[in-house]
Amino acid sequence: MDKQAFFDGKIFDAYRWFGAHVSDQSVIFRTFAPNSTKITVTGAFNDWQEDAMIPDGRSGFWELKSAEAKPGQLYKYRVYAGDGTVQDHCDPYGFAMELRPGCCSIVTDLSEYTFTDDAWMAARTASHDGPVNIYEMHPGSWKRNPKDENGWYTYDELADFLIPYLREHGFTHVEFLPLSEHPFDGSWGYQNTGFFAPTSRYGTPAQLKMLIDKLHHAEIGAIMDFVPVHFAVDGYGLARYDGTTLYEYPHPAVGESEWGSYNFIHSRREVRCFLQSAADYWLTEFHFDGLRMDAVSRLIYWQGDPARGVNGDTLQFLRNMNEGLKQRHPTALLIAEDSTAYPGITKPIQEGGLGFDYKWDLGWMHDTLEYMQTPPEERPRDRGKLLFSMEYFPNERYLLPLSHDEVVHGKAAIVQKMYGSDLEDKYAEARAFYLYMFAHPGKKLNFMGGELGLRTEWNEAAELDWSYEHGPFHTFFAALCQVYRAHPALHADYRADNFVWLPQDEQTESVFAFTRSVDGERLLAVLNFSDEPCDFPIDAPATLLLHTDWTAFGGASKENDRSFSADEDKLFLHLPKFSGVLLQYVK
Repeated sequence: MDKQAFFDGKIFDAYRWFGAHVSDQSVIFRTFAPNSTKITVTGAFNDWQEDAMIPDGRSGFWELKSAEAKPGQLYKYRVYAGDGTVQDHCDPYGFAMELRPGCCSIVTDLSEYTFTDDAWMAARTASHDGPVNIYEMHPGSWKRNPKDENGWYTYDELADFLIPYLREHGFTHVEFLPLSEHPFDGSWGYQNTGFFAPTSRYGTPAQLKMLIDKLHHAEIGAIMDFVPVHFAVDGYGLARYDGTTLYEYPHPAVGESEWGSYNFIHSRREVRCFLQSAADYWLTEFHFDGLRMDAVSRLIYWQGDPARGVNGDTLQFLRNMNEGLKQRHPTALLIAEDSTAYPGITKPIQEGGLGFDYKWDLGWMHDTLEYMQTPPEERPRDRGKLLFSMEYFPNERYLLPLSHDEVVHGKAAIVQKMYGSDLEDKYAEARAFYLYMFAHPGKKLNFMGGELGLRTEWNEAAELDWSYEHGPFHTFFAALCQVYRAHPALHADYRADNFVWLPQDEQTESVFAFTRSVDGERLLAVLNFSDEPCDFPIDAPATLLLHTDWTAFGGASKENDRSFSADEDKLFLHLPKFSGVLLQYVK
């Protein structure tokens, strides 16, 4: 590794130097701790005695070559600080860690698994004009393993259940909540201690690689949630790693996050190398097809607050990281979870943007869910909540998210959010709501369980309620996803001529209609969010692709009933209350 480039913040593969590397019947341990007076390695290979690491002058690099250490063995660094304190740490660049509450790193040979997905990697694209239908999931609570004391399937075991399920539903990608090692199950992976270590809850790095390889052979992309803003406060992790605030801010006013974690100090070039190397690591070593970056607003504004102004250091870090990742992985998806109005999130770096492929449209999510929770008689007043999204949509490449955050902490499951006097109405509204989502421009993301129509919040300690699996709502959702995959007009989200609202005088106040068009295909979506049926005029012959009120989905309309009636020169489509349709104009 070019050490000067490391100090300049230009390294993207620091993990190839730091960490524990198996080489020539030995293991080389390296770490960076510029303010330590002494560091030793303790592990299973030396009976937990202390083998002293050798400092590289005054550069802060420490190294030890051990002929006794072997892959699979546990180890820690014992760090002696300048103030006389001593703390055992896991390896910041360690490739695996033991299961919590243990906190040792594990010597790991990254070459032990060989991918066979060359065809997938060569054909992969960022899908700007293709379908992107993401299934967000928490592996530990999707299905529970009765044979495991913690209820977990390993990464490779999960593949046998997950892949057929994703294919059945027409999902193009699966997005995992953070898989970097973390001590607390309830953090869902968002408070990390091992940024280069796949969590051992579900197995080894090789098993995770096998899962991704199998996904690729099934033509399904894999995305991981990546946390570049903060880290866990546990003493064995990054906190005060060399006895000083090496990775975090020195002052708690900006050093501690609202989630009870420590904020990275991105102005330090060594920290930039650490984080951008971690991002590159998951894309390079594990063939992930994209990263969803958590809490990007905290990388734009001081602690995410626009009133406090732009944080120039973190913004520059983000630009440099995204530019470097795109140079190395041009077809990987970089996705920003960002709720701010900061411009140019998805513009290329060369044009002054931040270089993301997609930005979560959290405004669309909040406005639409609020509209769906409003009583029908008040919806005409709130019509703008559904119209507003297309006012700003051309500004970015947006992704429409219904993530895990929307079904926890008392927010209720998606179906339960719907206004309705009974479950029949709630499910009818939910079907119309999801059709609106899939017909609306923007790539799609749904958290596991939404497709089942669950009525209870997500609980990370229990599996999904699979008694809903073969219910009518599940049937509807699978059919909707397949229709989405099959029609290119629903994929050309960012073309200026792809979306058109129908003229206002053709709609009642709670009915919305728009077209999606590309390359000769023209689709029409009509949504009736009122509690009264309506007849909607159609100006040309069309084929009904999907009706949310079909009996197979829990409605009352027969599938062979196209609901058209002739009246002079017009066709009228009958929509029951709380329903929607998607049609394809006949060429």
